[in-house]
Amino acid sequence: MRQRRSVKPWTAHTIRNLLAGLTVAVVALPLALAFGIGSGLGAEAGLVTAIVAGVLAAAFGGSKYQVSGPTGAMTVILIPIVASYGPAAVLQIGLMAAGFLIIAAALRLGKHIHRLPTSLIEGFTAGIAIVIALQQVAFVLGVELEANQHIWESVVVEVRTWLEQPEPTALLLGTLVVVVNIFGANRWPKLPLALISVSMATLVTQALGLEMQQIGELPSGLGSPNFDFLTSGNWLNLLLPALAVAFLAGLEGLLSAKIADRLARDDSHNPDRELLGQGLANIAVPFFGGVPATAALARTAVNVRAGATSRVAAVSHGIFLLIFVLLLSEWISLIPLAALGGVLIATAYHMVRIEELVTTARTSRLDGFVLVTTLVATVMLDLISALAIGLVLYLSLRKTKLSERKIPIDFEETLGD
Repeated sequence: MRQRRSVKPWTAHTIRNLLAGLTVAVVALPLALAFGIGSGLGAEAGLVTAIVAGVLAAAFGGSKYQVSGPTGAMTVILIPIVASYGPAAVLQIGLMAAGFLIIAAALRLGKHIHRLPTSLIEGFTAGIAIVIALQQVAFVLGVELEANQHIWESVVVEVRTWLEQPEPTALLLGTLVVVVNIFGANRWPKLPLALISVSMATLVTQALGLEMQQIGELPSGLGSPNFDFLTSGNWLNLLLPALAVAFLAGLEGLLSAKIADRLARDDSHNPDRELLGQGLANIAVPFFGGVPATAALARTAVNVRAGATSRVAAVSHGIFLLIFVLLLSEWISLIPLAALGGVLIATAYHMVRIEELVTTARTSRLDGFVLVTTLVATVMLDLISALAIGLVLYLSLRKTKLSERKIPIDFEETLGD
């Protein structure tokens, strides 16, 4: 009897994390394909990155919730590099950036992320949530995705395109998925609602013969290990871009880990170990033809919401992605993008806690000003610019009378949040 009691909780724990990993893999698949194409190296590069980095960063990193892979912010840096130096330069930069990340971990630089003010983190998180939701507009409306420098510009074009020839099918499907994932989370918190809703949406569209955007055909396989890029030139010329990639990877990874702890109401991540994990992952990725990887906040948030309690979920997400590519590519290709967009909109909704935003904003006028400014800059500009603006603003105004004018908070109302 004692043996059964010890095995059963372990089994339930493992199953829960495997289901979370499966849910994240379903969401991560189209993102990996899209970011691979967007980087200039192709869809296969995105898949390789999601699989290899997803497993290694989760296994050796400092957060038990973190999901790593290709990201949109990293793609922005990589596109001009490919244009100037060619695809091999991306692999070189990834390898050098990995070295910088490991050095940063050895110097214990990760702990300094905790010095960032709460108002900056709250504004950044809320801004990221809004951007994530806005990125799904094209999918939910069933129109072509617009590639503009700023997300709000893309949304304007996408909405105009839809209004010219409204098609409600994708919008209805995406809305239903959003409703199920938002309202169902409170009633059935242990169910993998994202996976269930996406599967049901796929079955319904196929049964009714509905025409809408789907993931489409997957690459036939993964890239084999390749060492040719080591003999390429331009190593010195790529040193500064590699530093920028390492900085972004470290910054995204540490911020995502901190935000993941907040979402999970936990505080267990190790920032220096997280830098090490990201570094080790990026050592392996270039040899398989992948792009530089970092933590992906949206996928990490999906992982937390899906019930992850250990790094088994993130590791298994990479393994599930590999299984999908090898065995289930035909079925995966039928998943409607509107359903995946709905899952991410619901994820963005769960990332924002209005009560915490209000509490932080009311702490002082400085905190309120920094929070709102960082949020707006994240949506209107880009992630790095938003963090720079918010941090400079906080440091420059911290000792002024603005920060001294406290607004009283009813702590009894905020307890238990």
